[in-house]
Amino acid sequence: MRTAVLCALLPLFAACQQKAAEAPSQDVESEPAAVAAAAAAAVAAVDSERLVAADSEPGNWMSYGRTYSEQRYSSLKQVNDSSVEDLGLAWYFDLDTERGIEATSIVVDGVMYLTSAWSKVYALDAASGALLWSYDPGVKKDVTRHACCDAVNRGVAVWEGQVFVGVLDGRLVALDAATGAVNWEVVTVDQSKPYTITGAPRVIKGKVLIGNGGAEYGVRGYLSAYDADSGAMVWRFYTVPGNPELGFENAAMEMAAKTGTASGGNSVEEGGTVWDAMAYDPELDLLYFGVGNGTPWNREIRSPGGGDNLFLSSIVAVRPDTGEYVWHYQTTPGETWDYTATQHIILADIELEGKTRKVLMQAPKNGFFYLIDRTDGTLLSANNYIDITWATHVDMATGRPVEVEGARYTEGPFTVYPSYLGGHNWHPMSYSPDTGLVYIPVLDFPAAYGQPEAFIYRPGVANTGSDGIIGSLPDAQAERDAMRPLMKGRLLAWDPVTQREAWRVEHDGPWNGGTLTTAGNLVFQGTADGKFVAYRADNGERLWDFPTQTGVVAPPMTYAIDGEQYISVNVGWGGAYALVFGEFVTPASLPNVSRVLTFKLGADGKLPQPDWQPRVVFNPPAQTGSEESIREGYALYQDICMGCHGLNAVSGLLIPDLRGSAYLHDPAGWNAVVRDGALKANGMAAFGQWLDESQAAAIRDYIIQQARRGQSLQQPPAE
Repeated sequence: MRTAVLCALLPLFAACQQKAAEAPSQDVESEPAAVAAAAAAAVAAVDSERLVAADSEPGNWMSYGRTYSEQRYSSLKQVNDSSVEDLGLAWYFDLDTERGIEATSIVVDGVMYLTSAWSKVYALDAASGALLWSYDPGVKKDVTRHACCDAVNRGVAVWEGQVFVGVLDGRLVALDAATGAVNWEVVTVDQSKPYTITGAPRVIKGKVLIGNGGAEYGVRGYLSAYDADSGAMVWRFYTVPGNPELGFENAAMEMAAKTGTASGGNSVEEGGTVWDAMAYDPELDLLYFGVGNGTPWNREIRSPGGGDNLFLSSIVAVRPDTGEYVWHYQTTPGETWDYTATQHIILADIELEGKTRKVLMQAPKNGFFYLIDRTDGTLLSANNYIDITWATHVDMATGRPVEVEGARYTEGPFTVYPSYLGGHNWHPMSYSPDTGLVYIPVLDFPAAYGQPEAFIYRPGVANTGSDGIIGSLPDAQAERDAMRPLMKGRLLAWDPVTQREAWRVEHDGPWNGGTLTTAGNLVFQGTADGKFVAYRADNGERLWDFPTQTGVVAPPMTYAIDGEQYISVNVGWGGAYALVFGEFVTPASLPNVSRVLTFKLGADGKLPQPDWQPRVVFNPPAQTGSEESIREGYALYQDICMGCHGLNAVSGLLIPDLRGSAYLHDPAGWNAVVRDGALKANGMAAFGQWLDESQAAAIRDYIIQQARRGQSLQQPPAE
């Protein structure tokens, strides 16, 4: 073990406190005596044996999905469909950030480890919420220019006394689990390129696995494995081929090179980042991970000769010791809509036609639910879990979706369901072996795509290859209001055997949290409108809820200490939808209050009221820009600024709404901020590399137009 800490030196750590003499309550399973004794000798004493046997320790949550199978199911049932009405707030902990909170907390032997925005790490006493230590990696705020979807982080991994975190700027850091001190750190990317890390690491057999993001910004994706003790890189699996003139890293890349031409006319293929999903089968010794989109999204531009473009939008299986390719399944061949396959992967053994099959399940962005034989990648079944318009079905003979004519928008604009945020995004789904159902946080709204008049490849800026104005909102407020009912979200219970819906719960809007299932016949989920809710797992009946004061996007988890079961969720509104779709953000999603909320039976804690003023103060100058300049600024804004400041300049209010900017009155100050980075310390990076003075001025002209429009629509505040 790297770190062995005597209990006497760490009295705050619940793992090191004396175990209660009495037996745990009837519904909270106790840990095996040998495991508990070993755990008392060290902090975060997690190894292969414990992770493989995680089901024998339901009181702990030792990895991102609780087990290597990523089912997010707990056999704890003290909190159940009868007792959940007595659930109350046991403790809360405020996180020192005001951006999206997406992490799953890890709990090992009474200590909770989690991350907040900006890749900050916290260790808490899991029984009381007391802070044990914290770590701030010191991310420079202007790194967010390369982060498509907020300064978020999905959590840590723990292993033999260490806590591992992937940092937004591309570092992998190993912390001493007892103190938070840095043991080692390594830069996993070329930091001169627009890479980011938002996903949680995994540890398999002493190797720390981490991917990265930034596909549309112009990077080549890969998954890397690092030695947990030293930080030395053990292997790297690239997901798209490099320059063929330089040779290929392996046979898999040579195979992939035959499936499409180079990205965007460049000499090196780009895209295919591995930014989230991973799962592991110890028996088969296979690591599974999902691969993202291309650069740009639009295959017509990225790969004008056509082709499937492996391994974009694929599930890939490799050997965790070496990174050796074993098999793949591509969910969206020739991907052109940002339909990534990086969404949550679940492994289970289920009965199909009287035979137990080892399956892999995924509901990626493209709207289809896939059931795959995880031994060899054979497609077993697929069906759409939402109504879709880009394809009719998946052909079981070929495993390929049957596309609708015109869906690739090469001959004209096309509106597709689901949007580029998918029918399901990163928010983890869960599986219950008791009900046999998968519980999916569904998104259900459209997006319009169209070929750009002239595509300009801008490394470091989001390259979609779709006309930003076509994909924007209509000018008429009545038309925008008519779109609101189209922005849907729901909790969907899906039967993977029959590939049919079992039940659903409609939410007030999209971008609701991930899910947790338990043996208490419960499904827990946080919602965008500021509630943490428990449902019956068998029929979806709403049994309990708690007002969280902020939209919830992170998934809950559960653990037990001294005979008591706790349910915990990290809250704080944010992420891609929160930034982009400001026009359609549910008012109850705001404010962002970044916290850990932890519940147990019989508790009655209260939250303090937040202080939040979400109203935009409009004070625009006169409109002096020409129609031509405003139109140019409109197109540039949608291509460059929209990802942070919102469609049509309507912010989700986590990032300043430019329509209320004082710099609209100061052209020189505007230029200094937009082009020169005068506010880069606050996160507003310099864009002078991509915008000249006249282009920056054109964006200002467009923002002034939208500010004057917003001012005319704004109702006076109630007295």
